Formats: sequence, structure tokens, C-alpha cells
Amino acid sequence: MPFLTSPVLAAGTLAHRPQPTLADEGLLLRPWRASDAPAVYEVFQDPVMHQWHARAADSEEEVTGWIRDWHRAWEEEREAQWAVTDADSGLLLGRVALREIRLDDGVAEVAYWTVPAARGRGVAVCAATALTRWALDETGFHRLELLHAVRNEASCRVATRTGFLLEGTKRSALLQPDGRHDAHLHARVRGD
Repeated sequence: MPFLTSPVLAAGTLAHRPQPTLADEGLLLRPWRASDAPAVYEVFQDPVMHQWHARAADSEEEVTGWIRDWHRAWEEEREAQWAVTDADSGLLLGRVALREIRLDDGVAEVAYWTVPAARGRGVAVCAATALTRWALDETGFHRLELLHAVRNEASCRVATRTGFLLEGTKRSALLQPDGRHDAHLHARVRGD
């Protein structure tokens, strides 16, 4: 059955090129490396990560597998994950990602986390802004969504400071370790 609309982004838009490195305001967003596994494992031992993420890391070897999966997800155009590092020192500060990529609709979900020492310093805002600019302005996505637990006030501040408008509350949308949470849905569209 034929579609009545053309895809916003063609298949291969991401996979036909290497994942880019993005730079902005002293940060470098780069593809993950196997050598990042110890730092990512360390971050996932933090209780804040356990509060707002459904995933835990049991070993550095497990995280190395995640990194392989993240590279495969780029090739399959399902997700795009970047390490966020200090541009001068190379120190890992966080992660920013496009998840739930739907090229035909030109839609994806923005996600992020920061290491404990980087929280409250604007790292997530800067990284999410750089990723949003790349996705909407350079790559041609039409809409980016951002979803977070309503009780995660820090994530809400990041979304707002990054220009993602609050569109509403999705009831009981997120399953966290302590049960179901309502979620705020924020979004940006090209031209905002």
C-alpha cells in the first residue's frame, strides 16, 4: 500500500556517513569509545542515576557491550549516542542522545545524563542545545521530543533552558525502579 506522504528523512541519512563529532562552548560531543567503559560504569554506580534510569551497570564489560550496541544503533539508524566531554581535557562529563528515531516522520527523542561533578554547571543544556541544532538545522529532523519524570525537576529545567516547550503530562508513562511515574513531554520543532 503506497504512502501519501514522502519521508522527511531518507533511509541512510545517518548510516551513510560516520557519526559526527560536535563542538560547542568548551564541550565535545563525540562517538563513544571502548575506553569510555570504566567512566560510564562509574557514573552508573551513582544513586541519582538509579533514581531516574531503569538501567544499571554490573561491570565494565557490560558497559563495553552497551558501547558496541550504541555504534550498531547508529548504523541501523535507531539511536545516536554521544559522549559529552570537556574539549580541553577529554574528561567525560555526560551523554546526549537521540532515541526512538523515526526517519520517515523526522522525529526523535532527546535524552541526556551528566556525571555527578558536572551537574548544575550547564553541561546538559549546552550538550542538548548542540545536539538539537545538529538534528533540526543540519540533519533535517522536523520534531524532537524530550520526556522526563515529572518529579525530575533538574531535567525539567534542562528541557526548558534548551527551548523545549512543555506540551503536557503523560500519565503513568515511565517505569522507574520505584514504580510508575507521570512524565512531562517537551518538544521542539524546526523553526522554533
